[in-house]
Amino acid sequence: MENPSLRTGMEADPAAGERMHRFIADAFGFCRSITGDGVRDTLRLVEQTIPLTQVEVPTGTEVLDWTVPQEWALRDAFVIAPDGRRLFDVAESNLHLVGYSTPFRGVVDLEELKAHLHSLPDHPDLVPYRTSYYSPTWGFCATQRDVDALEPGEYEVVVDTELFDGSLTYGELVLPGDDEREVLVTTHTCHPSLANDNLSGIAVAAEVARALAAVPHRFTYRFLFIPGTIGAITWLATHREVVDRVHCGLVLTGLGDAGGFTYKRSRRGDTVIDRAAELVVERDAGGRMLDWYPYGYDERQFCSPGFDLAVGRLTRAVHGEFPEYHTSADDLSFVDQAQLTHSATTVLRLLGAVDGDDTFRNLTPYGEPRLGARGLYRGTGGAIDRRSYEMAVLWVLSLSDGHHDLMAIAEASELEMGAVVEAADQLMGAGLLARV
Repeated sequence: MENPSLRTGMEADPAAGERMHRFIADAFGFCRSITGDGVRDTLRLVEQTIPLTQVEVPTGTEVLDWTVPQEWALRDAFVIAPDGRRLFDVAESNLHLVGYSTPFRGVVDLEELKAHLHSLPDHPDLVPYRTSYYSPTWGFCATQRDVDALEPGEYEVVVDTELFDGSLTYGELVLPGDDEREVLVTTHTCHPSLANDNLSGIAVAAEVARALAAVPHRFTYRFLFIPGTIGAITWLATHREVVDRVHCGLVLTGLGDAGGFTYKRSRRGDTVIDRAAELVVERDAGGRMLDWYPYGYDERQFCSPGFDLAVGRLTRAVHGEFPEYHTSADDLSFVDQAQLTHSATTVLRLLGAVDGDDTFRNLTPYGEPRLGARGLYRGTGGAIDRRSYEMAVLWVLSLSDGHHDLMAIAEASELEMGAVVEAADQLMGAGLLARV
């Protein structure tokens, strides 16, 4: 059976990497922020892969301890040097403007201009990404070399932006399953031209949703494309009835670079998604597991003590640990089609481990049953080889005592979760197992 189901092991299809990289290239220039048309344009592009419901939450809506902010729009921004040259132009890169900059038009001297410039002395050829969401000001980002080349004189500054009562926008797709308990897959949509930190997570989430929509699955899967922090807080505040049904979840970001996988455990550290990651990520070459810490992406919101959801985070290189992070070097050349495909496959395997986990009782526990007579000694094809399958059958029979779930059996046997689930399915079909 080639890629028979989510539960027994799926892989992203051969064209997935090209699709994801093309999406990243098409969306790269959109001026995304925590609100605004850049987010809407990005979600419309996602809709070419999967159907989405776009939700608009009005400015001023109280969400937990926060308030939905004013919407931000960017029309133009640049600086005119004393010699007439146009500097730090958002037409060249939207990273040049500090996100959420307030409107400003005026003439300033070099000293005042530098008070509004952001650069990276340790990486003089890179433009940083900066925002001022909740501290109203204006500013520009530039390479340190360009800042150092500025000469005394008067500079004309144009920041043609607008803050107004509008809304916060997020996208949502729900794929119903046989079980109303939900698995969340979330990614942030608020960064502008950064290919890995933002767009790779969106691309992988959309590709995984596309694959999941085509196969049976046990749980209900909810995909959220939300602005960081305020988006997760808004969703949590407006979906209290759903929160109680959340079985587990996964935050996706930074999945297109060449680093090995990094999984950050949920706050509880031993949840079903954490155990799935130990089976999938920890066994991947170069994969590593991180314990919970209260900094990072939206796992902070989902795992906050009042909600305490079983939500972990999957990345490759970790934010802040590579020089391209939040800089102009996080461009299209930094993400790779093969890595994107591997990431989508890894997420599918993580979700498959969650979807396939169950606990059984061996109905013939006195001695080994006649497996050959029941047609259970056979290869299954696809990604599960005959030897793994046959060993999985023996392990499932041995440990299905009503106390060990299938993840525990995969852990003990060091077999792939898909092989263990396939063996359990075949044994149950033969009347040798009963679900507890």
